[in-house]
Amino acid sequence: MKAVRIFAALLAPFFAASIDCSAQSYPSRTIRFVVPYGSGGGPDVVARVIGRKLSESVGQPVVVDNRPGGAGIIATELVVRSAADGYTVLIGDTGVLGINPALYPKLPYDPLRDLAPVTLAMASPLFLVSNPKLPFQTVRELVEYAKLNPGVTFGSTGNASAHHLGMELFQLLAGVKMTHIPYKGVAFSVPAVISGDIAVVFAALPSVRPHLSTGKLRILGVADAKRTPIMPDVPAISEGLSGYEMKVEVGFLVPAGTPREAVNKLNTEIRIVLAAPEVAQHLTTLGINPLGTTPEQYTETMRADIQKFAKLVKDSGAKID
Repeated sequence: MKAVRIFAALLAPFFAASIDCSAQSYPSRTIRFVVPYGSGGGPDVVARVIGRKLSESVGQPVVVDNRPGGAGIIATELVVRSAADGYTVLIGDTGVLGINPALYPKLPYDPLRDLAPVTLAMASPLFLVSNPKLPFQTVRELVEYAKLNPGVTFGSTGNASAHHLGMELFQLLAGVKMTHIPYKGVAFSVPAVISGDIAVVFAALPSVRPHLSTGKLRILGVADAKRTPIMPDVPAISEGLSGYEMKVEVGFLVPAGTPREAVNKLNTEIRIVLAAPEVAQHLTTLGINPLGTTPEQYTETMRADIQKFAKLVKDSGAKID
């Protein structure tokens, strides 16, 4: 027994060196970014923009794996069940991490238990737009109009989407009752505002920008507690409706149990990419506000979102399709 202990003691430095070497060599092969949606949306754009630059900086391929369906549950469960080695990364958003826990009582993952946050990468502000023929030009005027005309219509990209819940929060804070008309995406909801089928809708900047200069849409405000640097002249909804805040954010996460060395490496490299002037400018042009946080800060954001949406879903009675 004594000989075994001596032998183990002699080998210990070699095991330690092997572990250190393994940590220092990360990444040594392809990294996979799993996106819960199809190509073209905010999470996909962020994954591809960051992936290209990250591949250059770490010297390893970064592939984007789009796994749409199931409100993001399919992709998230895939990542949760993957090896906790830093090579499978979820590009998670507000819906997957904040809204789903409030909607699905038997969700096959717990964001705070089963995922390790790397960094909150971006915010894609939603803009409240209206048909310009309607007699309101500001958030305050919309509130007064809705009080005098119960049932004013608003659209969304589907039941319990961030676009829908954003307007549910609006109604709760404003003390008004509006009528929800769900659509299958902004490709249908934005044209519905332009045609006058609905009065207002939340949408990201790329979906509404072409219609602003032509006067087909009017921006009432940005769905946040403060103005966005993307369009600083547009008032925050909170300026006309005290206490309003609704963020749509995207971040990077890995399976729980991933070595801290890998998490730190990813965090450092992704934040460097986000801070690169050409990347920041490109994302801003697309209506995306680049961020970059510590894992701990992202954890707190997730925790706050889960609590916020649990209350909002309960108070509004919002349900999935």
